[in-house]
Amino acid sequence: MAFSFAPVLLALRRHRRWLLLAPLGALAAGLLTLVVSVAVLYPQLPDTSGLANYQPKQPLRVYTADGVEIGGFGSERRQYLRIGQIPQLMRESLLAVEDTRFYEHGGIDPKGVARAVVANLSGGRSQGASTITQQVARTFFLTNERTLSRKLKEAMLSLKIEGELSKDQILELYMNQIYLGSRAYGFAEAAQTYFGKPLDALSAAECAMLAGLPQSPATVNPIKSPARARARQLVALSRMHTVGVIDQATYEAAKSEELVVRNPDDTELHAEHVAEAARQQVFAQYGEAAYTSGMKVVTTLDSREQKAAWKAVRKTLIDRELGLAWRGPEAHEALDADTPLDDPAVSQKLAEHSDDETLRVALVGSASPKEVTAVLSSGEVVSIRGKGLRQARPGLAQGAAKALRIERGSVVRLVLKSDDWVITQWPQAEGALVALDPHDGRVRALVGGFDFQRNQFNHVTQGWRQPGSAYKPFLYSAALENGVMPQTLVNDAPLTDTGTWVPANSDGSADGPIPLDVALARSKNLVSIRLVQLLGPQAAREWTGRFGFDVNRQPDNLTLALGSGATTPLQLASAYAVIANGGLKVEPLLIQRITNGADEVVFEAPAPVVNEAQRTLPARNAFLTATLLNGVTRSGTAARAQAQLRRSDLYGKTGTTDNVVDAWFAGFQPDLVAVVWLGYDTPRSLGSHASGASLALPAWIQFMATALRGKPEKALLAPEGVVQVADGGWRYTEWADGGYIEELGMDDDPIDRGLIPAPPDPNAPPPDSLEDRLKSFIDRMF
Repeated sequence: MAFSFAPVLLALRRHRRWLLLAPLGALAAGLLTLVVSVAVLYPQLPDTSGLANYQPKQPLRVYTADGVEIGGFGSERRQYLRIGQIPQLMRESLLAVEDTRFYEHGGIDPKGVARAVVANLSGGRSQGASTITQQVARTFFLTNERTLSRKLKEAMLSLKIEGELSKDQILELYMNQIYLGSRAYGFAEAAQTYFGKPLDALSAAECAMLAGLPQSPATVNPIKSPARARARQLVALSRMHTVGVIDQATYEAAKSEELVVRNPDDTELHAEHVAEAARQQVFAQYGEAAYTSGMKVVTTLDSREQKAAWKAVRKTLIDRELGLAWRGPEAHEALDADTPLDDPAVSQKLAEHSDDETLRVALVGSASPKEVTAVLSSGEVVSIRGKGLRQARPGLAQGAAKALRIERGSVVRLVLKSDDWVITQWPQAEGALVALDPHDGRVRALVGGFDFQRNQFNHVTQGWRQPGSAYKPFLYSAALENGVMPQTLVNDAPLTDTGTWVPANSDGSADGPIPLDVALARSKNLVSIRLVQLLGPQAAREWTGRFGFDVNRQPDNLTLALGSGATTPLQLASAYAVIANGGLKVEPLLIQRITNGADEVVFEAPAPVVNEAQRTLPARNAFLTATLLNGVTRSGTAARAQAQLRRSDLYGKTGTTDNVVDAWFAGFQPDLVAVVWLGYDTPRSLGSHASGASLALPAWIQFMATALRGKPEKALLAPEGVVQVADGGWRYTEWADGGYIEELGMDDDPIDRGLIPAPPDPNAPPPDSLEDRLKSFIDRMF
């Protein structure tokens, strides 16, 4: 039986009116639903009036005195820029990628919506149609849930925002608020995070990389996903070229430009312990607001000196580590035998191992007594041969113990020495360096430890350690104030009245009567003990309190002479500052200014007032003590200082505690004091051949070489009350208060033996005037 269309046609003719009205009815119903939805949802829309005066969350930032950032704290890292401060190239690059018709539509782009609908219905790549205004609405007020009500709210908010703000205001909000990965919010912060540059220094290629991030910052992050980021950048460049942001030549150059992406965890200037100290102070006063209100802390650090201090501490500890026994690889990663080292999956295995810009983490691919090949976390494959294997040889020997063995999959540390890679290990010892201006106490450099990420303990301010011989100059100062002069002979001989304690000089020597200045230059323990015997331990330690030492942390017995009490590097530096500045006590200053998010000053450290009111030591005593310290750097245990730095205005003292548990060097040039300390957190020996001269002094010299570069020598001028003697030394013009010395360990009369100078002859002619002495001093110097 044949099928007939007649009944169907008849039915269509009969109901044709209803068939025509059905779409119109559906449209009307849809419009009615939309109107009702809008009527219901509009009252629920959040208040957008605050956008005009929006104050974004901005982190706490810490800077050096010369404006270099050393730290940022807060969940969101952001630098807020006004629209006029954002370069045109960056603005146009973003609009080319995200919203070409931004300045033409009213918040919702009908053409964009139509284009997205066609693409989605035709089975092509799914497209969104959100304008920048819609993204602002979503970012500030909505979630990312995929529901019709959220879409309607977004559209209504967009129209509302467009009615309240100008296009430039909307774009400013977007470019400062949008999340761009790696904790960076806004394009200014992203430029610093990924490229270490301000926005106005970015190339077209770099702008394209940033412009491609808003779509999916998690998946096209140039640090975590460089291949995807590169692909997205090429799309962005194509759009920029298509809409005329860049010309053909720029487009071709940008495509071939090799971008250098910066790891945001790396900082160009390492001052993490200072940044943390600043954070603690601001948080204690302002609480959580410190991390969101854009506060800025300006410290007293000098960026050049801080960098030099960090390098000096790092180099000293790494060089020391190279001479120690091999302890074995840090870890081991499973690595298939047939997987090539240049396979990205190999370097990815190092992701869980903390890399370091100096001590690079590496995964071994092959190992033999003659050569080791390894891959760095960056994917670079390197070879280590010859001297680079010296420390690790026990791990490369046949039959090496498993804990020491270096083999395929071993995780080791590499350091670059003279362009050659060397296998080494992470230092277990710690170090610290602090430098300050002796005239006002401003801290110029502070390195609290080898690596802040591994050890946040600030050894400069928190590390109470025995100062050893670095404490002796303050005991000598006490002796000077009690009639002992630099040329006074003191008996460097074994002591017989110390009970079961049998002290000795570090080198085992005993030279008999020697001048006081020579005794300090050679760091004679027996002489220091005799001085404390002369003064009495209680009087001696109280005198050192004038320099800022905590008297209660110093022993009330003869071991005081060997520096067996406790001090911190910062306290020791402040004490040496008293000698450097002529006897005035200064308080260390680290934070000089704090401003709020509106750049209003909320704290300003008072300008240091250093005058006679701060005098804690007679100027003549400070001068004579300094001359003793100058002898130490000229011909004593620290003679390398003047020899290597080739300047005579250096003063200081080495310090090595019993069993070489602590190694120190504390010293100054008249305008800069610096103290270096090395040791283990859990006290133990640094080694039988270690000392303050071999460990701390080289770091001090390295730091001072940079800090004093270009600065002329500065001699200390003799104050009133001292006179130069025939051999070039100095003494007081009259006896100090405190009487005469009766005995310094000699059997004969101390005056006859030269232990102390004879009292002045009342019939002798009066000493030269201060003017004559200064003229004589200048004539000798120049």
